[in-house]
Amino acid sequence: MPMYQLKPICGSDIKIDLPACMYKLPNIHAQQGSGCAEHALQNGDVDPALKALEARQDEILRKLYDLKAAVDGLAKTVTTPDADLDATTLPQSPTGSPFTGTADLDALLGKDVGALRDIVVNANPANPPFSLLVLHGLLCRRYRVLSSVYVHSSVTSVPPQLLSCLGQPPADSYTRDRFQLGFTLIWKDVPTLQMKFSTPSMCPIEGEANVARFLFRLLGAEPRDPVAATRADCWVDVGIIQLAEGSAKERAAAVRALNAALGCSPWLLGSELSLADIVCACSLLWAGQADAAPANVKRWLQACRNLGHFDCVYTLLQ
Repeated sequence: MPMYQLKPICGSDIKIDLPACMYKLPNIHAQQGSGCAEHALQNGDVDPALKALEARQDEILRKLYDLKAAVDGLAKTVTTPDADLDATTLPQSPTGSPFTGTADLDALLGKDVGALRDIVVNANPANPPFSLLVLHGLLCRRYRVLSSVYVHSSVTSVPPQLLSCLGQPPADSYTRDRFQLGFTLIWKDVPTLQMKFSTPSMCPIEGEANVARFLFRLLGAEPRDPVAATRADCWVDVGIIQLAEGSAKERAAAVRALNAALGCSPWLLGSELSLADIVCACSLLWAGQADAAPANVKRWLQACRNLGHFDCVYTLLQ
């Protein structure tokens, strides 16, 4: 028998209502006139001010979407005012240009007429590309060029003359449709010179010699004769590999070859200035071999300087 046993006092059919909460009190925050308006929305209601803010945001987003659609539609219909501008109608320098080819930028690059082409060059300020500066000046005589110089964060300091090596930017540079070519030079800590062009299918071009060949082609003055074109390529390689980057012995051999070739003609390829002259002269100036050069080479360097295309190089050498 259990130790304690009690008989039920009440029957088992009694039902007792249990409360859902311990205390039942009215919501004092929802009472009118309580002075606590900031707590009046604790029962799941949404503040009317928040609803108005959401409606305003939806309206702004709708207007932005409509504006974007309108701008996209205009971009497909608007043509640049210089669409029919040919290279031969551009203002020429008073001194003239030795390149008299009739090449058109659109025909050379195979793009839509009137579109601005962007050339972006990454160069190390410790090894400034003199030949590219000369070619930039020649391009400015033939096309409307939008030039700009920037400094990458990988470079701590750049001499002031390198910041202005492309000249002063035009006052109307914000209107890109007024230009045919964009030339952007970025001083950056790169092992070799790099160039990117606006054509999506084109790979980046590396090396000063290769970039110089590309820019010179935009002038339409490359030799048509295969023999002359091969000679030009050989002299470009001599200028970069031997004169600019070679040892003292290689530079001496290249200078002797230059002196011999210039003894037969005023320029390396004959009677006109070519890319070979530009690259070799810039490499010789960069190597500091101009003062000790033979007679024919000195005469040739003076002839290059008299054209006025190398003024930017001599400015950097001062």
